[in-house]
Amino acid sequence: MSNVRSILVVDDDVELASALAEQLALHEEFAPQTVDTAAKALAFVKDDRVDLALMDVGLPDMDGREAVKLMRRNGFRSPIIMLTGHDSESDTVLGLESGANDYVAKPFRFSVLLARIRAHLRQHEASEDAVFTIGHYTFRPSAKLLVAENGSKLKLTEKETAILRFLYRAGEKVVTRDVLLAEVWGYNSNVTTHTLETHIYRLRQKIERDPSNAQILVTEAGGYKLLP
Repeated sequence: MSNVRSILVVDDDVELASALAEQLALHEEFAPQTVDTAAKALAFVKDDRVDLALMDVGLPDMDGREAVKLMRRNGFRSPIIMLTGHDSESDTVLGLESGANDYVAKPFRFSVLLARIRAHLRQHEASEDAVFTIGHYTFRPSAKLLVAENGSKLKLTEKETAILRFLYRAGEKVVTRDVLLAEVWGYNSNVTTHTLETHIYRLRQKIERDPSNAQILVTEAGGYKLLP
């Protein structure tokens, strides 16, 4: 949890892939992984959670754009940024039509790529396709759903979903009761902290193994936060 994003780098240029992974790993918000073929990328996104993929066009076993089409067809919804040595308009159009979200021509500045990665992650997190990890659950805000590791599903109310989404976006920072009230209920004079505390209590009954000893949604310093 704690807002660490899994980034998959798909490129058969080992030096470039390693350099990208090293640069990304310098930022605590990212957990990079590298693979060098389309087949490995398809297997990886099937078995592991990936928040964003950097996909080279010229892969040894398949055109990267065809790999993107397959990934989308198989249900991969996270952002994909294509990396290519070709930057013609037709190449860009082909890349975007394959299902990629962006197209970056090599050579590129890492700072520019980093800005695009962050922008696409922010945009995706606000979308209906966003999926997060909270404790031992997969959180699907659009479906108001928590899915446990064993596959069991917990249905959430709209307010419970909003509380978890806001706390998740805060990382491991404490969110005060007043801020959470304003974000979830708006500035409604009829809503008190007691209302919030009631929702937190009910949420813990759903998600905590031992609600009296919270390990996921904890109370701290006048507010609440989520723990990884």
